[in-house]
Amino acid sequence: MEAKIGYRIYKDIKRPSRELIERLREFSAPELCDGSIVYNAMDYHIKPMVTRKKICGPAVTVKLTMGDSLMVTKAVDMAQPGDVIVIDGRGSGNNALWGDHRSLSCKVKGIEGVVMDGAFRDLEECEEIGFPMYAKAVTCGSSTKNSNGEINVTISCGGVTVNPGDIIVGDVNGVCVIPQEFAEEIMANAKKKMESLEKVTKEILEQKKVLPDNYVANLAKLGYGDYTE
Repeated sequence: MEAKIGYRIYKDIKRPSRELIERLREFSAPELCDGSIVYNAMDYHIKPMVTRKKICGPAVTVKLTMGDSLMVTKAVDMAQPGDVIVIDGRGSGNNALWGDHRSLSCKVKGIEGVVMDGAFRDLEECEEIGFPMYAKAVTCGSSTKNSNGEINVTISCGGVTVNPGDIIVGDVNGVCVIPQEFAEEIMANAKKKMESLEKVTKEILEQKKVLPDNYVANLAKLGYGDYTE
């Protein structure tokens, strides 16, 4: 029987290999955004709120009814070690989608981290537990736990489409989403950009060259004429 919309829960998702995860972990979120060409960076409000630990792992996605977090508990139950739970909280900062008990459960299970377009609470307790949490806000308000939701369906989090199994990379700069099928291409692009920047860094340090070669030409293209000052 086909699942009805609003009630879909899919247990099996296509997870990337551990080897691919560890290779991606070597890059920062900005480097991977550069490699993506069209940035897959989540909204800047979603940032590390508990620990500064980098996270990298496949997404277990959660879609909620506004103001309710019942399905978050189900996602914690379903998630496997190394997964990143990604929650579509519709950007609301008025109700907590997460708290200390969920953090403790995930740490015990070996979950990589949680990313939510929404708020959490129990900040001090969560900091003591040390489970990596990327969120939009902290609030003292709670959520109801009696409405339907969906797990491992396509969601939006921080303005970015996230599919189950997409690779989530989060660090102190923010959160980047890497579709598995483009991971190799994104890493190759990122390496090219990094090599270019390494050259610029060397020129600045060794030649005292502080401006890029192309900035005059770019100004000219914009109509500034022979910009020589």
